[in-house]
Amino acid sequence: MKLFRVRPRALRGLCVSSSSLALALAVVASCASVARAEQWGGIVPLKSRRADVEKVLGKPVEDKPGATGTLRFKVQGGTITVAFVEARYVAAHHLAPDLEGTVRQIVLQHDSATDTPDSMQITTNRAFQRDREGNAEIYRNQRDGIAYTFIEGKLRTTYYTASAEEFR
Repeated sequence: MKLFRVRPRALRGLCVSSSSLALALAVVASCASVARAEQWGGIVPLKSRRADVEKVLGKPVEDKPGATGTLRFKVQGGTITVAFVEARYVAAHHLAPDLEGTVRQIVLQHDSATDTPDSMQITTNRAFQRDREGNAEIYRNQRDGIAYTFIEGKLRTTYYTASAEEFR
């Protein structure tokens, strides 16, 4: 089973007037420029908290509170590590104090994914910056807060963080 992003389905079969459609398109266009963090399985960086994570993933196999503030979960296809915003991170990044305790990063370690940059169609996606280090390729989309690491062409790690805009 592959681990993948959760995306809403497109609405089908709607009957709307042309003025309603124009208004809807204007609203969508105005929202399109606002960067939001990518989510995974309903867990959203800088929004979700520990209780939300445990509701989605269950009891962690490893719980490291304190300075690192991480939870690790074993799932079919790999492991998930969730890191939380701690007080030092809030101070260092000049974040709002109420963000302490929210999800900072979600890291999916894929055991045997067969996805490649081409199969995921990110090699031609201009939103992704590509870096290469030895046999590893890293594709980063800082605007949306997502990164993929490929080792020898196969997906090994997916990172979900807050978007660059949300850290401003």
